[in-house]
Amino acid sequence: MNKLYMKATLTLEAAKVISSAAEAEAEKNGWAVAIAVTDDRGELIHFIRKDNTTNAAVGIAQKKAFHAANYRRNTIFHEKLLAEGSENIGVLSLPDCMPIEGGIPLIYKGNVIGAIGVSGVASNDDGRVAQKGSEAFEKLMAD
Repeated sequence: MNKLYMKATLTLEAAKVISSAAEAEAEKNGWAVAIAVTDDRGELIHFIRKDNTTNAAVGIAQKKAFHAANYRRNTIFHEKLLAEGSENIGVLSLPDCMPIEGGIPLIYKGNVIGAIGVSGVASNDDGRVAQKGSEAFEKLMAD
């Protein structure tokens, strides 16, 4: 009987690559954002706060990453559920829920090993920045 479960973990070096790619997208567009990269539990590994980023964006970016890691899906999934109508209002009662675009889980071999969360501009733009970080992660894992 196997008594241990072995799992991949996101390293600080990988988190920096992910953050850097997201930061480059924000820079390209002149966006002041906060970028959080977390482990599979939503605990912070690496964080960037661009100059002139709002104070609120700091916590929101971290919560988006936490949400993506723990609910194992993009935060836009729950945002869309809420937009569908009041029958989905229960989404707001999920613990530590942040149903706003900009959080993406980082998946390796079918398992969530981390997440990226971005906040500071319109949520669809936060999503664009997070997507660049996610794409950098996918490229890193393909190498």
